[in-house]
Amino acid sequence: MFVVFVPFYNRHPPQSRPMNTDIDYKNNPLHGVSLKQLLTEIVEHYGFKILYAYLNLNCFNSNPSVDASVKFLKKTDWAREKVEAFYLYQFKNLPRASAEQFELPPRDRIVPLDQKPGQPAELSLEDAERLREKRARKAAAHDRDAGHRNGSNRRASNHPGTPVQGSSDPWAKWRK
Repeated sequence: MFVVFVPFYNRHPPQSRPMNTDIDYKNNPLHGVSLKQLLTEIVEHYGFKILYAYLNLNCFNSNPSVDASVKFLKKTDWAREKVEAFYLYQFKNLPRASAEQFELPPRDRIVPLDQKPGQPAELSLEDAERLREKRARKAAAHDRDAGHRNGSNRRASNHPGTPVQGSSDPWAKWRK
């Protein structure tokens, strides 16, 4: 007698595996839209200057063209996701995604059935500059807080002759 090992992921034959019916990508405005179509729509509406101001991607600043931008975005996942999120939440004016959905790439997000795309948001270069300044202040505060946390975890030694960590003389410990 012999035993045949069946891997865990293949215990059910394909026809008897439960299908996931929870996902309805048809309600995602990105469903069936190519990157080139998406980019053409937002460039026609906003232009390259606004896209560069909001997204800070150099493909929208130096010699911008739809074809060159598509080529860059196809190679660069993080930039493509940034543009797709801009398309969903600025151009299609959808409400922000839930924390759970936000973890997914924009093309994999499920938009609730009651949320429908609206009119494109009105954007300006002045608003983009204010947003950039706000992000810079937030980043500076984050960096300042991170530096405070790193500096506060140093503790003094229990030995009386041993200098405190971070002392100006790193070799004092070995000198007598």
